[in-house]
Amino acid sequence: RPSHFLHLFASSSYASGYYVYMWAQVLDNDVFAAFEETGDVFDPQTAQRCRECIYSKGNTVAPQELFRKFRGRDPDATFMLKNRGLIPK
Repeated sequence: RPSHFLHLFASSSYASGYYVYMWAQVLDNDVFAAFEETGDVFDPQTAQRCRECIYSKGNTVAPQELFRKFRGRDPDATFMLKNRGLIPK
């Protein structure tokens, strides 16, 4: 049997850490997609909106609320799956 992911189940702390890492990738890829959707990954208006909706708030608002304010919806894992080549672009 393959042991590639056996370490995930060896302890609950590693599995939870890996989940957090993967969730961060979902958020990262979804936010980057907002820039790609403008046709300019350096779009200043999108950068300003990201700064105002997410980064300037620090830890004063729940992260899911900040994301929804920026993207207008919940996170979508599709962007991460496409980036990893797990579904076609």
